[in-house]
Amino acid sequence: MLRAKVKPNEATMVAVLSACAQIGALESGRWLHWYAENHGIDINVRVATSFIDMYCKCGSLEEARLVFERITHKDVVAWNSMIVGYAMHGLSDVALQLFDEMCRLGYKPTDITLIGVLNACGHSGLVREGREIFSSMARTYGIEPKVEHYGCMVNLLGRAGYLEEAYDLVKNMEVEQDAVLWGALLGACKIHGNVALGEEIAGLMMRQNLENSGTYVLLSNLYAKANNWEGVAKVRTMMRDGGVEKEHGCSSIEVNNRVHEFVAGDSWHPRSKDIHMMLEEMNAWVKAQGYTPRTDTVLHDLGEEEKEKSLGVHSEKLAMAFGLISTEPGATIRIVKNLRVCSDCHDVMKLVSKITRRTIVMRDRNRFHHFENGSCSCGDYW
Repeated sequence: MLRAKVKPNEATMVAVLSACAQIGALESGRWLHWYAENHGIDINVRVATSFIDMYCKCGSLEEARLVFERITHKDVVAWNSMIVGYAMHGLSDVALQLFDEMCRLGYKPTDITLIGVLNACGHSGLVREGREIFSSMARTYGIEPKVEHYGCMVNLLGRAGYLEEAYDLVKNMEVEQDAVLWGALLGACKIHGNVALGEEIAGLMMRQNLENSGTYVLLSNLYAKANNWEGVAKVRTMMRDGGVEKEHGCSSIEVNNRVHEFVAGDSWHPRSKDIHMMLEEMNAWVKAQGYTPRTDTVLHDLGEEEKEKSLGVHSEKLAMAFGLISTEPGATIRIVKNLRVCSDCHDVMKLVSKITRRTIVMRDRNRFHHFENGSCSCGDYW
């Protein structure tokens, strides 16, 4: 488009910024911001909100907030984008403060606002606050809870260990249940090792034709965590017979305005040899710091050595290794993963951030993790 000397307009900017946000292309998004400011493109509230969304989803809350503060006439969508951004980064206190400010200034919350606020509560285990907001939705804000709001509450309660309360909420809800809702509860059963309830929920989903590949994977994970390899084998047989394929993990990292993607065990990258050498070096670093591989997270009945090898080539570790060899010392490494980060990779990233004195920012399916000096912003609650 630029080569054809066609000037981008508002719709162009919104579309391209959405693409940058989806893949975590922060450098490209920053370039678009520079281009808009230097080529006479009107950064109205709609375009500005797209910049906020892009910066939040690419891991730069500071830049998102700068754009937000510069909007002269904010609308509720701009407020929502900033609240949702803080929520996905786990900065629940800031998200709730912004929500209070929004209400004080006379803006009327929408469905999206309350999804963001409830997610903020969920990421920090703010059960009391979440219950109060959810129960007052209709009375205080005139919004009847939808399935998405119930999903936020199930996630909040389930992650905090209130599995029976979450189950009762789903069974008694007044809107139609969906696979995402039941999947959130099944995921909570996996976190807390509640095999009996997990089996009940998975069975219910299958009877109602609500199951998907994630249902089988979560049930398999639940059995594996309990060392029930017979159960794991049974689930895998069901998947094979039903033609169900597991969603493969994929991690990406942007370096020099180019996004590089990795899958577990990847050896196709042009710098694959260097990447695997860095993986070996990383492994030596973290073991010297007392790291013990979490082989219990490997969902195959393998020997300990094979399990450790499998963990060592997860896609997020490959992306991190590539980032270490491809960026300047001290530069922030930003990774996007399509699935939830596993506990072993989470441990390794904490240690690598301490050893290399780098900040590592990872966006997984659920939230952002900011690793710095050996700890994670999630407080190991995710």
